[in-house]
Amino acid sequence: MTNPGDEIVNSRTGQRMRFSQTSKDTNGELLQIDCFSSPSGVKEPEHIHPFQENRFEILSGSMMFCVAGKVCQVNSGEVISIPPKVPHYFWNGSEQEVHYIQEFRPALRSELFFETLFGLARDGKLNAQGTANPFLMAVFIPVFWNEIRVTKPPEVIQRILFGLLRPIGTLLGYRAI
Repeated sequence: MTNPGDEIVNSRTGQRMRFSQTSKDTNGELLQIDCFSSPSGVKEPEHIHPFQENRFEILSGSMMFCVAGKVCQVNSGEVISIPPKVPHYFWNGSEQEVHYIQEFRPALRSELFFETLFGLARDGKLNAQGTANPFLMAVFIPVFWNEIRVTKPPEVIQRILFGLLRPIGTLLGYRAI
């Protein structure tokens, strides 16, 4: 269980997250994370949050965002809010660390998703694109379907593939969390 002050690191991207307010603290209304992204230029796969607003307040530096296919730069002192179901991804394209507050409303199980994802990165289970082998993905992704979904391949294809591969992934010993 995540508590305020807990910090996790994504060894693949260099992103650090310090949990400020967790789902438990806010009765599920908010997850607030103090984030730091190194100047790696690494991008996460394009994704959506089907039921959550995702808000970023840039405290120092600047961050690049691609939201609904449009690229923009968000600078220190600026805020960007991404409504539910809007495809997006972000990266630090600058030469300095970016410090920002990231929020998810409602919180759902996003903190558990990040702990698991960062753990997979730490254990060397993610490739350069931020994904794992198909059997692990088939076990992991459906568990967090309400929190996050990649946009490619299309959702219907993901559901079919994960449905076929998940039992094999489970037999191979992969766990979602």
